[in-house]
Amino acid sequence: MDFASLSFLWKPLAWLYCRKFVNMAVQCWPDLLKAAKKTALISDGKRKVHYLFTDGTEMAEEYDMKTDALLSRRLRSKTRLGGQEAWQVEVGETGPNLTETGEIKENSSNPVFMRKDNKTSFQWRVRNIPYPIETYEITVEPHERCCIIRTTNKKYYKKFNLPDLDRCQLPLESSALSFSHANNTLIISYKKPKEILGLEQELMRELKKLKGTNEGDVDCKTQ
Repeated sequence: MDFASLSFLWKPLAWLYCRKFVNMAVQCWPDLLKAAKKTALISDGKRKVHYLFTDGTEMAEEYDMKTDALLSRRLRSKTRLGGQEAWQVEVGETGPNLTETGEIKENSSNPVFMRKDNKTSFQWRVRNIPYPIETYEITVEPHERCCIIRTTNKKYYKKFNLPDLDRCQLPLESSALSFSHANNTLIISYKKPKEILGLEQELMRELKKLKGTNEGDVDCKTQ
C-alpha cells in the first residue's frame, strides 16, 4: 500500500500533529495558515495578525511594516473544558515578570533567554551572561530535535527546540548553527533553510493582501 492510498488517514493525523505545532509536513502548515480565520490590525508601525484555527487554537504575530521582520509570535490552545490556556511566547519578549501580588519584579542579573529572528536566520539571545566566548559549547541534537547551550564552568545550561523546523519536518543541521558574544549577551543564529524562506515569503504575500484596519476602527477585516 503506497502513501497516496493512505491519504484518508493522513489528513486527520496531519491535523493532529499540526494542532500541537510539531512534526508537521511542509504541505500541511501552509494549508493550515491559509484555512485559518485571519484578522489584521495596523498599529504603531506594526502589522498585527491574529489566526484562529478550526480547533480553536490561536496564533498572534506582529511584523514590522517597513522591513516585514517578524517581531513576535504567541500561541495558545483550548483546554479540555473549552477554556483558553495561557499565551505561549515563541518569538519576542516574554514581558516583565510579576510577583504573586502582581507587582513587577526588580531587574535581575539572572540570564534571560529569548528568540528574536532576522530575515535569514532564527536567532536566540541570552542576556546577562558575561562569560568569554570560549566558555560556551552549543550543539545541535538531531535525534532530540533541539539545540543545547552548555558552559565549561557549568554555570548555564539551556535546551531549546526549533518549532519552525518541527512544523515542516525539516532536519536540524549543525552547519547552520553559529554564535557570538558581546555586551554580556550570547547570540545564537541558525540559518533558515530554503524551504522556510520560501514559506515565509509566500505567507507575507498573503498577509499583505489582508485589508488590515487601523487601531481604533470598530471592525477588523477578516479572511
